[in-house]
Amino acid sequence: MKGVINVLKPPGMTSHDVVNFLRRLFQIKKIGHSGTLDPAAAGVLPVFIGKAAKAIEFFMDDDKEYIAEMRFGVTTDTGDLDGNVTNISKVNITKSHLEEILKQFTGEISQVTPMYSAVRYKGKKLYELARKGIVVERKPRNVKIYSLDLIDYSHDTAIVKVACSKGTYIRTLCEDIGNMLGCGACLSCLVRTSSGPFKIENSFTLEEIQDAVLNGKLDDVLLPVDRFLEKMPKVNLAVDKEGFFSKGKMINGDFQFLNDIDTLVRVYNNKEFLGIAKVVKDKDSILLQVLKSLK
Repeated sequence: MKGVINVLKPPGMTSHDVVNFLRRLFQIKKIGHSGTLDPAAAGVLPVFIGKAAKAIEFFMDDDKEYIAEMRFGVTTDTGDLDGNVTNISKVNITKSHLEEILKQFTGEISQVTPMYSAVRYKGKKLYELARKGIVVERKPRNVKIYSLDLIDYSHDTAIVKVACSKGTYIRTLCEDIGNMLGCGACLSCLVRTSSGPFKIENSFTLEEIQDAVLNGKLDDVLLPVDRFLEKMPKVNLAVDKEGFFSKGKMINGDFQFLNDIDTLVRVYNNKEFLGIAKVVKDKDSILLQVLKSLK
């Protein structure tokens, strides 16, 4: 069994909870996911089954899209409503003022990783330290906000649509917007609507996945991983080259059409997907360097 499932993660479960649910359902241990979601968040969580899990690394840099609700006038120690309230302030902002502030958060911005996150510090996850009351210095890092659109606004809440680079913390974004508004803010609801090629309209609930298994329709939800790698150029190998690929050896051939060195490509033997390789150059020859064999 191998493939990828575009899971619609429900709120209240960790991403690891979802993996454990599928491990029990499929009776297979080799399952992983790309792009962790906070327990309170819902939305797209790509889950990779069997040998397809080897391809997770090629999806880790995918851009993301979210629908987020933020609450003005409330700050918490976690940046969302799951945490302890640290301050309550009066809210006196206008829609036009909010829209002007949102414009300042598009493009490349700097964020400080929240203490309540899974980032590691000296072998410990930050949230493990935070629960003990320990705060450590975190260096700011740059992320990109491609678009930040106001969908709805009322006196103390706003709903925004965010398209961003990997590693963007929406909780931190809400906090920073609240700080600039002068009233503080926290994240009150979050749904991830896309992660790279995985879209929420094509996702499946855990109940739908379970029903597909029980009704013998697993192929409806478990899809070939190469279906989500279509942005990579496609290379077909001659039959006698397949053995070289499976052994991870450099492969030569008529690859002159692959001009861009370091380009990642999908490799096939006729119609069968073999894995992922990188285009490299050796003197005057264009070669394929095997990165992952997924057969």
